[in-house]
Amino acid sequence: MTITKQDELDGLKEIGRIVAQVLRAMAQAMEPGMTTRELDDIGRALLEREGALSAPQSTYGFPGATCISVNEEIAHGIPGDRRLKAGDLVNIDVSASKNGYFADTGASWPVRALPPALERLRRDGKRAMEIGIAQVGDGKPLAGIGEAVGRFAEARGYTLIRNLASHGVGRALHEEPGEIPTWPTRGDKRRIHKGLVMTVEPFLSLGGVWANEGADGWTLYSEPPAPVVQYEHTIVATERGPIIVTSPF
Repeated sequence: MTITKQDELDGLKEIGRIVAQVLRAMAQAMEPGMTTRELDDIGRALLEREGALSAPQSTYGFPGATCISVNEEIAHGIPGDRRLKAGDLVNIDVSASKNGYFADTGASWPVRALPPALERLRRDGKRAMEIGIAQVGDGKPLAGIGEAVGRFAEARGYTLIRNLASHGVGRALHEEPGEIPTWPTRGDKRRIHKGLVMTVEPFLSLGGVWANEGADGWTLYSEPPAPVVQYEHTIVATERGPIIVTSPF
């Protein structure tokens, strides 16, 4: 989607606010002993209260209102009977639509305290997203996002999952410009234009380079197995830089 009018930006900001608030509320509700289905029920109720529709459910028939991925699950985890425990690393991804506008956000959260290495990974995962977002603006190269995130990851000894990319969003959950790598690439000559709506969502890891689909047909796992964090915002490119419509977490 390309924003051309104020009412379009207002509609996008409304659904951006909703998914950001749902994400924050779910994270605050997490506690040991809770099932991921119970956590998803909280997100579902909040979306319904706001008149918003779960995007993965309405678009792809995903079996949950939100995606909840725990520890070895790195994305698209199905809410179910798994019980959270202290020390778990949980990724919550909330995407929804309202009045024809879509927004997408996600973050990795601890259940109580994490070991120092995972807490550092979590902190740096958010920083990697922020570095990617800083590369967004009218006329800038799309590949600049992955170049900047890649330099940050390499300097700190991390890897990036290289088949989970950012994407266009706005009037659908996934739309043009399609896959936007958050890792270094060659030959991508595409440019960002004013009003473009997109996500920035690097998957930072302590060794993982690929996401493999599990037996349930949805849940993704790191290959090789390694901890992974993801942080995601929906943003609009302008001549003055990015507008983040899903902030704050």
